[in-house]
Amino acid sequence: FADLVLETWDLHCDRNGREHRTADMGCKQLVVRRGQPFSITLRFSGRGYEEGVDKLSFNVETGPCPSETSGTSSHFVMTDCPEESCWSAVVQQQDGESLSVSLCSPPDARIGRYRMTLETCTEYQGSSYQIGDFVLLFNPWHPEDTVFMRDENERREYVLSQHGLIYQGTCDYIFSIPWNFGQFEDDILAICLNMLDINPKHLRDQNRDCSRRNDPVYIGRVVSAMVNCNDEDRGVLFGRWDNRYEDGMSPMAWIGSVDILKRWKKFGCQPVKYGQCWVFAAVACTVMRCLGIPSRVVTNYNSAHDTNANLTIDRYVNEKGEQERYSWDKIWNFHCWVESWMARPDLAAGYDGWQVLDPTPQEKSEGVYCCGPAPVKAIKEGDMLLKYDIPFIFAEVNADVVYWVVQGDGMQKQSIRSSDVGKNISTKSVGRDSREDITHNYKYPEGSEEERAVFEKAEHQKKSIGEEDEGLHLRIKVSEGANKGSDFDVFAVVNNNTDEERVCRVTLCARATSHNGTLGPQCGLTDPVDIDIEPRAEKRVPLRILYEEYRDKLTQDNLIKVVALLNDHQTGDILVAVRDIYVENPPIKIRILGEPMQNRKLVAEISLVNPLAVPLNGCVFVVEGTGLTDGQLVKELEEPVEPQAEAKFRMDLMPRLSGLQKLMVDFESDQLTGVKGYRNVIIAPQPM
Repeated sequence: FADLVLETWDLHCDRNGREHRTADMGCKQLVVRRGQPFSITLRFSGRGYEEGVDKLSFNVETGPCPSETSGTSSHFVMTDCPEESCWSAVVQQQDGESLSVSLCSPPDARIGRYRMTLETCTEYQGSSYQIGDFVLLFNPWHPEDTVFMRDENERREYVLSQHGLIYQGTCDYIFSIPWNFGQFEDDILAICLNMLDINPKHLRDQNRDCSRRNDPVYIGRVVSAMVNCNDEDRGVLFGRWDNRYEDGMSPMAWIGSVDILKRWKKFGCQPVKYGQCWVFAAVACTVMRCLGIPSRVVTNYNSAHDTNANLTIDRYVNEKGEQERYSWDKIWNFHCWVESWMARPDLAAGYDGWQVLDPTPQEKSEGVYCCGPAPVKAIKEGDMLLKYDIPFIFAEVNADVVYWVVQGDGMQKQSIRSSDVGKNISTKSVGRDSREDITHNYKYPEGSEEERAVFEKAEHQKKSIGEEDEGLHLRIKVSEGANKGSDFDVFAVVNNNTDEERVCRVTLCARATSHNGTLGPQCGLTDPVDIDIEPRAEKRVPLRILYEEYRDKLTQDNLIKVVALLNDHQTGDILVAVRDIYVENPPIKIRILGEPMQNRKLVAEISLVNPLAVPLNGCVFVVEGTGLTDGQLVKELEEPVEPQAEAKFRMDLMPRLSGLQKLMVDFESDQLTGVKGYRNVIIAPQPM
């Protein structure tokens, strides 16, 4: 027999990509998921493969120092009866000199870039051929994979969807911004794999790092650390919260992860300026979805950052309602993290499913700024000792806020007020643009027996005193239309829930605040008002908040914190009510002109009305949407936009993908920043 000589081969990137749901990656290489077969064709010259005469075997390896013992290299012979627990190759069909072979990795294989070699052997003569590289990803469709997710609609949303919504605002005013995750866009996969290769654990011990890449728990921890740059680990994003963003991009301006990841790569893995929690979370979500781990961005309202881990956040205000002293403990009006779906074979049973990963740099975990994966179930049950970082996240959703009023003589008095940390925990619904409330995954109903049991286990005594039904009750209401550019009213609403007349004194104070709870300058204050309230009656004390007062004080977060104080003359009790008010940006209008069809020109008309009494200068629209635009489209307006005038322009789009896509717009100017809008567009497939 003559030697068996390999002439050409075909890795069938397109067909395998479709079958493995990686075709949208648009990369010219083979990308497959673990545990699922893929086929290649080998064409020999001179003669075909003869069973019994020729012996074919394959070698696959990943990482800089592949070895069988660490699971990063495998040598396997073509066989008729493959084993599921290791790499295998099976003849599919033979047609003359061409042979098609089905290859399959085990469902717990290491993910990453692989090199593949074919070895042929006839009698005693052998040859070896490099037949190319491929990338192996996690596989949520495979029941044996630790990231297996049962529901196809959920897999579509949490693995395949390249756009979504992130919830922001305040617990009283929840709204969403659009986000372009873009995990299958050109170059993103390469950037994500590079992130794994420059992480400090890899640089310390390449062999050990590569051998642990079969474990989503390990990968999640690495990604959580690499998305921030606080460990000087060449991480992706630089966090900043002080409203000074001139030497970079304001965190409010981003509308997608692709731009951020590409900038990071382009500038040699220097941190991109700047991120805040939703940007960190969204970029981590992109990386995890890209690698095949189902993930979603989650928002927790009134999120506590409890630095000394005593589950209590003390707030000190004076008798005008102004903050008395600085506290390292903060309440963020919202805080975003990521949930990723995976089994936890490293823990006892019952902790599989959603895990919290929080890439925003807040506290160190095992010496590194990362957080998680923490099973959501363990947070709900108060299992503080489980890996990783449960106490920190438990405090974010369960800490108590206690208000102390510092009186003129320096005496401190605890106010009566119930805790409201960890409210309306939200994420985008599966397959719809609506909000799903997932608070019940994190905590038992307030006041329930189960809640008490969890707090006992977590050694947490609730310090905040519940508001009693009898006595006086205080809350803050906002008039309709807290719109940027207009004045609006807030009210302290006092209810007398007793059968006798009560006399009390009420003060209201408003200050600009930022998203992480840092207070800025005052933008409204009432003189103390003495009121008497009939039994079972309600009274309102108004505070008008003027645009000219808040205009130059508002940060880009558009937030005003209102504090109301009530002194009950009868009992001597002090009540405090607090409310964050989001000052609304104007809407961006998006019209689609023409029939949306794949690979056919489409026109979008985008407009915004200036609601302010001053012109807007330096106006820029940034438009992006996976499958609709090729990267970002930037439109700079030449002229200022006068008060009440409309800024409007049209742009051409060439949709690449069919199906539901999102066109997302961000608007920036000197007076209005981070204005967002989006429009869903359903693209018809190109007629065959």
